[in-house]
Amino acid sequence: MNKISTIIFDLGGVILDLDQGKTLRAFARKGLDLEDVNEASPIFTDFETGKITAADFRQGIKSLFKGNITDTEIDEAWNAMLLDTCEERFRIIEGLRKQFRIYLLSNTNSIHIDFVRDYLNKHFSIERWDNLFDKQYLSYEIGLRKPNKNIYEYVLSDIQKQPQECLFIDDSFANIKGAESAGIQTLLALNPLDQEMLSNIKQIVSSLKR
Repeated sequence: MNKISTIIFDLGGVILDLDQGKTLRAFARKGLDLEDVNEASPIFTDFETGKITAADFRQGIKSLFKGNITDTEIDEAWNAMLLDTCEERFRIIEGLRKQFRIYLLSNTNSIHIDFVRDYLNKHFSIERWDNLFDKQYLSYEIGLRKPNKNIYEYVLSDIQKQPQECLFIDDSFANIKGAESAGIQTLLALNPLDQEMLSNIKQIVSSLKR
């Protein structure tokens, strides 16, 4: 059995705390039921796969409102789901980088990433993600989205690794199953990255050495 040489992290729910309900409630206070819209409109998946720009996304949201809403109000409501992180998570990643190649694979969009980058710079003095990850794979930049098998195959091809050499960590069961369909080892994150998850990572790596 192949030895794990690479760890691929999800962002929201693993490294960054996430509460999608906060965004739903923020838009609901403005008069828009985002859950109903999500079923009927492609703008969310189109935004996450880079098919539309941030300006297109904001205009799409405005077209769904009966009243007026500004770009700033849209961004604030859209970013409401993005919560906090902590120094410990970055220390864990830095420690893992001494033994493994570390990558980020996230379903995301330009508005969220701009917010997260500003947040990490302001609160943790992290100006470049190169200090954390060997490379970042962001859905809106590569035009692919989890849990589709092709996004995992794309990453494997780009990093030139066999799936059995990789451990993928995500808080979504659907995304975990998608990675497994590509042959990748997985760990479902029941909680964000902490010492308990680090212990689970070490156990998986150790078991695959046997």
